[in-house]
Amino acid sequence: MATVTDQRAHYTPKSGGTKEYNNKLKEKLTRTPIWAPVSLYFILSAGLLYYAIAHNIIQPLLTVGLFFAGWFFFTFLEYAMHRFLFHMKIYTKTRETLQYHFHGVHHEYPKDKSRLAMPIPVSIVLAVAFFGLFWVLMNIYTYGFLPGVLTGYATYLFVHYIVHAYPPPNNFFKSLWVNHAIHHYKDDSVVFGVSSQFWDMVFGTMPKK
Repeated sequence: MATVTDQRAHYTPKSGGTKEYNNKLKEKLTRTPIWAPVSLYFILSAGLLYYAIAHNIIQPLLTVGLFFAGWFFFTFLEYAMHRFLFHMKIYTKTRETLQYHFHGVHHEYPKDKSRLAMPIPVSIVLAVAFFGLFWVLMNIYTYGFLPGVLTGYATYLFVHYIVHAYPPPNNFFKSLWVNHAIHHYKDDSVVFGVSSQFWDMVFGTMPKK
């Protein structure tokens, strides 16, 4: 691991995986099959949308608009969290430890497929917390906006998994593989978007070449 005098932590990618905790339960909770959170978020999104439309809580056209607004909002959230939280500046031992468990272990072992998503208990807590937050901010419109956010997150998890698990395709999606590989293996100060590089282009964090 990098020293606490570094501004950011850098890790040399290694093959295989690692054991983070000696406690078997804690170690098991850090590992998640990708289908579990992806399925959870898609099901929650569909349930919220169905409830909103079936009970005529908000108009269908407005629901569609809110859904895509939520998805677009998630692309910014994905970028911001990856750049400023997962790659936080390291100037204390506590921040170094947090950064490693949040994201550093993934950079050190990028091929460890069981650590490409947050554990189900954490995923459920996040979904409930987001619902509470958006309900305070937008009340009933949460039923349209939050499904977009959750669908965006599920899409991000799926894309993140396949770019690590499979070779790049020979089509326009190949750029997602190439840019994420640049972030992991050449320069982790660029390309913070995974499912979309829109905000990297906006904020100038695309690679030079």
